[in-house]
Amino acid sequence: MIRVAIADDHPIVRQGLRRIATDGAKIAVAGEAATAAELFCLVAGAPVDVVLLDVSMPGSAFVETVHELLDRFPSVKVLVLSVHPEDQWALRALRAGASGYLTKDHSPEQLVEAIHRVARGGKYVSETLAEKLAGLVDLGAQYVPHEQLSDREFEVLCSLGRGMTVKDVAIQMQLSSKTVSTYRARLLEKMHLGTNADLVRYVVEHDLMK
Repeated sequence: MIRVAIADDHPIVRQGLRRIATDGAKIAVAGEAATAAELFCLVAGAPVDVVLLDVSMPGSAFVETVHELLDRFPSVKVLVLSVHPEDQWALRALRAGASGYLTKDHSPEQLVEAIHRVARGGKYVSETLAEKLAGLVDLGAQYVPHEQLSDREFEVLCSLGRGMTVKDVAIQMQLSSKTVSTYRARLLEKMHLGTNADLVRYVVEHDLMK
């Protein structure tokens, strides 16, 4: 029996995932969490094989949650579930140590298959993402500009691109405005952008608004 922890801040989503996971698939739900703190407490207090982790769950930056989870509980496998397209977060999730990435528009059968695969120690990605990963093996593969950003810089890019102010982003990320401004300056330099208008235009053109 595979023991699964469901981490998502939406009760309806958690209920749906519970029904899918336990529908005769030799999977048991060990518990649910709505925040990163709740998730750490859950995994510390109950045997868990696989964590279904939502990208947008509050309480901690997504990649930091993956890092801390695997540092504290190295035997746990992380399967990331997200409404965000793969080109936004999938590579970052896998680099952080996640065993798979699945967008929420996939079928229940694909979710169950993904849970079983990562529980066995395998990786689960879509065919599209697998092709992209294969392409990155080629030393001549070209990155789009935002792929060279750190995870924090990428979060700042997406937030500012949605029209948030530096102060708003600082509150959201629990950082000082000065630190967020530093991230902004770094990402503008790395991506050869000059103004906030350039930044917003880039985010729109690359479909990072979500």
